[in-house]
Amino acid sequence: MPECRRRVELKARELVVEGGRGEGHKGSGAGGTRGQGGTDADSRSFSKRLPSHFLLFASFNDECTNGDLMRLLEGKSLPGIFSGPDLVPRRSHVPRNQNESVLEIGGRIFEKAVKRLSSVDGLHRISSVIPFLMDSSCCGYHKASYYLAVFYETGLNVPRDQPQGMLYSLVGGQGSERLSSMNLGYKHYQGIDNYPLDWELSYAYYSNIATKTPLDQHTLQGDQAYVETIRLKDDEILKVQTKEDGDVFMWLKHEATRGNAAAQQRLAQMLFWGQQGVAKNPEAAIEWYAKGALETEDPALIYDYAIVLFKGQGVKKNRRLALELMQKAASKGLHQAVNGLGWYYHKFKKNYAKAATYWLKAEEMGNPDASYNLGVLYLDGIFPGVPGRNQTLAGEYFHKAAQGGHIEGTLWCSLYYITGNLETFPRDPEKAVVWAKHVAEKNGYLGHVIRKGLNAYLEGSWHEALLYYVLAAETGIEVSQTNLAHICEERPDLAEGYLGVNCIWRYYNFSVFQIDAPSFAYLKMGDLYYYGHQNQSQDLELSVQMYAQAALDGDSQGFFNLALLIEEGAIIPHHILDFLEIDPTIHSNNISILQELYERCWTHSTEESFSPCALAWLYLHLRLIWGAVLHSALVGAVSPSPALGVPALSQSSDAYFGCLQIYFLGTFLLSVLIAWTVQYFQSVSASSSHPTPAGASPNSTAPIASPAVTPAADASAQDQPTVTNNPEPRG
Repeated sequence: MPECRRRVELKARELVVEGGRGEGHKGSGAGGTRGQGGTDADSRSFSKRLPSHFLLFASFNDECTNGDLMRLLEGKSLPGIFSGPDLVPRRSHVPRNQNESVLEIGGRIFEKAVKRLSSVDGLHRISSVIPFLMDSSCCGYHKASYYLAVFYETGLNVPRDQPQGMLYSLVGGQGSERLSSMNLGYKHYQGIDNYPLDWELSYAYYSNIATKTPLDQHTLQGDQAYVETIRLKDDEILKVQTKEDGDVFMWLKHEATRGNAAAQQRLAQMLFWGQQGVAKNPEAAIEWYAKGALETEDPALIYDYAIVLFKGQGVKKNRRLALELMQKAASKGLHQAVNGLGWYYHKFKKNYAKAATYWLKAEEMGNPDASYNLGVLYLDGIFPGVPGRNQTLAGEYFHKAAQGGHIEGTLWCSLYYITGNLETFPRDPEKAVVWAKHVAEKNGYLGHVIRKGLNAYLEGSWHEALLYYVLAAETGIEVSQTNLAHICEERPDLAEGYLGVNCIWRYYNFSVFQIDAPSFAYLKMGDLYYYGHQNQSQDLELSVQMYAQAALDGDSQGFFNLALLIEEGAIIPHHILDFLEIDPTIHSNNISILQELYERCWTHSTEESFSPCALAWLYLHLRLIWGAVLHSALVGAVSPSPALGVPALSQSSDAYFGCLQIYFLGTFLLSVLIAWTVQYFQSVSASSSHPTPAGASPNSTAPIASPAVTPAADASAQDQPTVTNNPEPRG
């Protein structure tokens, strides 16, 4: 604690000097130099009590301020201090609470540190930024605590110090910082980096952020962005990332101005939620919602604008017009609007019977919000005609909503699994963590970090891209882990020069233990196990397991790689064959297994033309036919002559040697064919677009793959009106 106090006092002195280098405080008489307007006693008494971040579970209730700090914030009596506008808030924005003042100082220090890290050679400056981050953390600004945790845990241009990293992660978690809590939840969920495997503790961290996520989504201000699954290996997706002055955005705006309803809808969604690289701008989004609803007959735009009018978000509330628009959208068969009518009668009219009628209809149409809302009626004991509460039925409806991606429904299921209070939800802490993790990873503050990493990558700012993807990957979100590994493959000099961990191995390995791991990650780990990587030894058995998992997920290259291993003489264990549902009693030898693998490879291939899998299958059968023909010819050449009673070889040795020549020539030509086949497959694999993920989250949202205007997909559940939350336009 004394060390923390001393560091902040020193930082205050530095900032005093920095302030004095500016214009100086008016009335100081000498340009605001350090020696005037504040004594050493002032500086020494700058902080009486400070929060200690050296104790694992410190309460952080101590204050870091006294009267001098308040005068500093108000710009009184301390000439020259914080005269720079980026270091001190203006008087009109000074928080009333002194703790908030200290927190704001920490935020200003953090912003200054991040500005340095975002420079072209930002990673090189980490050592000089560490003291700033420590000061910021000391003031209770725990975004800085998370940065420090990641720097020490990964050795990002600092000596790797896992205990120190764990310490700062705990400090951030104690302050309920979102990324720190997710980091702790993830590490305890997997039991990695010396964190004990503890699903109950993991759930506590994840559920804390998961419950904040829907509230964060309804907050239009703040550093948030929509969490999108964008892979750096997918060039087509990267091409349509845009900004307000980008070609895609300007083209959509042009089409929207011409009255294209799909363009208006997509433009409004991008602006409202901050999607596809566009910054959040709810006011501009509402203008497009209004224009589309009033000028077109598109039911989605009509519904979205109705929600805006109900809430009075950026426009004056107009419940009457909103109801008319909602009814109009519902009459066109939009299930979100049918659900919205139920929400209207529940919230404004307290007519639960009518609300239930609309929700039952919407649920039949496949609306997950309606399922959730029906569950709320049962949970509150107000379902028409059903006396009392029925938690069992409520749980069934919540589970159905969660299966459709509804955030609150998922949270209820997570709670049921951790408590085990319902017979239909037996206690299962691991499953509770999985559901809570799924919701937490939709948090907009995490999305903001991911978006900053993506933007930096697109702009060629490698240091910044690596920084933000490391920060995101350590929270445990799969897409950032595989993207970070991809960056490390592209720029091994950065990975080896700045990271204290084996980047490629660490993050591909992390990704394959995710629920929704993509098949290409299994293939990558299969290759790493097959060849070995840096200090990691070869492991053929694990390589086979990784390829088998990719194959099971429908990736043709997984089948192809397994077949190549057999061609090289490897033996596929029986449990792997069972895993792939290949019956060893039917496929009892390697030739039969090869035929099955190549056939499945061909079946799962996405190649429109004659695929490499098909060529491999054809080559195998040519080999079998060729071997059978030559075997027959050789047998005929050496078989006894029935007429003479002597071996035919003694009569026709020329025919025998001719067969041998044909055999070796044919074998050589076929070997050339298979070599070409393998090289062609590898080249196609290397240049192909990103593979299809092995599994998708219940509510994954795919970005638009081309600038063509198409109707938006059904809205995600959290963007719809619910009983317990304010409705939002479709996302």
